[in-house]
Parts: sequence; C-alpha cells; structure tokens
Amino acid sequence: MAKGQWYPPEWPDRIRRLAAGTLTPVTPRRAATVMLLKDTADTPLVHMLRRRASMAFAGGAYAYPGGGVDPRDDDHRIRWAGPTRAWWADRLGVDEAGAQAIVCAAVRETYEEAGVLLAGPTPDTVVGDTTGDDWEADRAAVAARGMSFAEFLDRRGLVLRSDLLGAWTRWITPEFEARRYDTWFFVAALPRGQRTRNASTEADRTVWIRPRDAAEGYDKGELLMMPPTIATLRQLTAYDTAAGALAAAPGRDLTPVLAQARLENDAVILSWPGHGEFTKRIPSGGGPA
Repeated sequence: MAKGQWYPPEWPDRIRRLAAGTLTPVTPRRAATVMLLKDTADTPLVHMLRRRASMAFAGGAYAYPGGGVDPRDDDHRIRWAGPTRAWWADRLGVDEAGAQAIVCAAVRETYEEAGVLLAGPTPDTVVGDTTGDDWEADRAAVAARGMSFAEFLDRRGLVLRSDLLGAWTRWITPEFEARRYDTWFFVAALPRGQRTRNASTEADRTVWIRPRDAAEGYDKGELLMMPPTIATLRQLTAYDTAAGALAAAPGRDLTPVLAQARLENDAVILSWPGHGEFTKRIPSGGGPA
C-alpha cells in the first residue's frame, strides 16, 4: 500500500488475466456518492465514513455516503425541484430515466447512510430534524428495500431537491476489478436543522473532517482511501465554503476516469488518466511500487 491507497492484492493477477483474454470484465453498476459539506469559521468540513474491515469491497477505507442505484429509483416520476430531468440527463450523460435514478440514488443513499434528507414539502424548503422514531422507521424501511425511495417521498408528500446537489466528477471501477461501479460524485451542503449520524450498516465510524486534514492523513498512511476519494478531497481543498464548491460544480468535467493497465517486461503498469499520483508499477510476483 502506497500512502493510504487501498490496493487489492488480487489485482496483478486479474490484470494479467485481462491482458491474456481469460478475464471478462464485469459490467459496472451505476452508483452515486455525495460529498456532504458544512461550513466552519475558515473552511468547510466533509462528512466521511469508514467502511467496516469485514466489507468485501474496500474494507477499512474512508469514503462518502453512497451506493448503487436501486432499480426502483426511476419507477415513476417523483415530485422534483431544481434543474429538470432533461438538464440532468445532459449533465450526467444519460437518458432522463437514468438521470432521475442517479440523482435519486444520491439523495437516497445520503439519507440511508447519514440520516440527511435533501427533500422538502415544497420546492423551496427542506425538512428539518429527521431523527425522530417515525423518520427512523421510514429510513430503515428504505434501507432494507422494503419501501422504495419514491414511495417514501410520496407518502411523506416531499419534493426531491435536485438543486441542492452539484455533479462533481465520475469514476468507473477498473475493468479488472470483480465489483465494478460507474459512480457519479456529487457535492451538497448539510441542510439547516439536520445533523448526520452513522446510520449505515457498512460503516464502523463517521467523521466530519477538513478535506486538507483528511488528505494529510492519507499522505501519512493513517487513513485508507480509494483513488477517487483522495482525488476529490484534494479538489475540495480549493474552496473556503460549501457554497463555493457548489457554485463550481456546474463547470466540472464529468468525463469518466477509468484506470488503465499495461504489461511492460512482465511488470504491470497501473495508471489513472489525469491522476499521476496513483500510477503504480507492479513487478512480476510483487506488490505495487
């Protein structure tokens, strides 16, 4: 492991099998994750969770609330505020049904894993405290897939606030990874009156942390992260407020970042275009260098 970079030991073998044509890439599943921000006197903090060490994918790594799209995230046209589905389809590079599903997944996963809900009774309001027993029962039902998020919004008479999200970047899990995701990263500000909690069964710790401090922890090897997590943390250090990061989101390039691997004298060269710090040379039979 270089610095705090999460690195599966099975990757070199899978990369060689892919190069030899004996490994068929898995189709990536669409996913969304949200960098939830709140302001302090001098800098925004970002909400992060640490995945349980027992998790098959990126166990022990720090990440943001997020997860795969639920097939029911686009089962009908939910009440919607902010940019239209057509606008989001153009921004995300998908069709309108896909745009609703991805944005809905971002809002749903933030609610499931952090207890924060980017929705309100009207297009210009946001719900307040969501920690009551009745809210928790609904959150648990959504997380257990006993109730779709669309059904939850309808039952509560809520409007999804897509205008509270900013699309930030898009990363696709490498072709040689067994579990693949096509993930859109969003930024959002913690709504007034709401507070986060560790509501995820996949996390054993949550923190509010300055992006710069989290990046320093990674550089020291103290915090384990996947490449897109540390890459986005470094990008967030440029902003003094959550509003500043949100204002910058519409101008962000959403061209997918996909790792590349090649064989060179029997060594594997692994790289992420545009992110040179993650380039690794893996000698035959060895770990990353």
